[in-house]
Amino acid sequence: AAARLAAQPLSSLALLLLGYAALVMAKDATVPLRATQVGAHSWYVLGQSGAASRANQGFMSNAGFVVTTDGVIVFDSLGTPALASKLIAEIRKVTQQPIRRVIVSHWHADHYYGLQAFKKLGAEIWAHEAAKVVLGSDAAADRLAQRRDILGPWIDAGFKAVPADVWLAGDTDFQLGGLTFRLRHVGPAHAPDDVVMFVEEDRVLFSGDVVFKGRVPFVGEADSKAWLAALDRLLAFDPRVMVPGHGAASRTPRADLALTHDYLTDLRTQMGRAVADFVPFEEAYAAADWTRWKDLPAYHEAHRRNAYNTYLRMEQESLGR
Repeated sequence: AAARLAAQPLSSLALLLLGYAALVMAKDATVPLRATQVGAHSWYVLGQSGAASRANQGFMSNAGFVVTTDGVIVFDSLGTPALASKLIAEIRKVTQQPIRRVIVSHWHADHYYGLQAFKKLGAEIWAHEAAKVVLGSDAAADRLAQRRDILGPWIDAGFKAVPADVWLAGDTDFQLGGLTFRLRHVGPAHAPDDVVMFVEEDRVLFSGDVVFKGRVPFVGEADSKAWLAALDRLLAFDPRVMVPGHGAASRTPRADLALTHDYLTDLRTQMGRAVADFVPFEEAYAAADWTRWKDLPAYHEAHRRNAYNTYLRMEQESLGR
């Protein structure tokens, strides 16, 4: 009996250590992540379809990088520091050039939560100044709590949001290693701070979440009217390849803008008609024909909220706000 009592604390300690070890190991992202080349200097990683979950470990958005003779420019940092570390490992398979800069397309969790991994390497973070209001906001705190709930332990108690080093006031062009980068603020669209990046020599456009391909867009409180206008601005680049924020890279950008364009137009048409006819949202939503979208990834997670917020947006527009 004495021997059993003596052994009990050791057994509990062993279980505790095993649990701790499992937790540490779980912090490393194990979801498959592979870089695909889309231009002479341009690469991207393709996130999985659908919303963030433990199954995809938060890897449900895209990121890209461009290799120059004087360093690497990264576009977005993915949704956790662990995913960002995997992205860095993919970059290292292509080049040992230093990572100079990370351009943040917009301040949504799946695009900037990986920044601290790049900051540790000394990379400079650029984002549009419209994102400043997100830092320290109630909405940001709510999103962090939600991500910790569904993505623990990849978003643990030690996670801290990294602010930008350079806040952009508008459109910016720069050159690095013989390549020309054109940054354009096209927001408010999907988000107030939407920034796209065009690599001129490759004719590759990194669009961020201004474009969704193969899944229902996340509209949230976006200005859908301005978003539709932003899509027209993207076409002016005449890109050879477009890398959306979600979905596979497109070699037919004009055609692949259609899903986002048509989805937003359909929301505005059906909800706008309901507002004009004074039909309450619940009744209008139930009566609307959503057949075209219901089988797309993220429909169940995003669509009803998209429709409701569009209904509110159309009410505001009807009042001239």
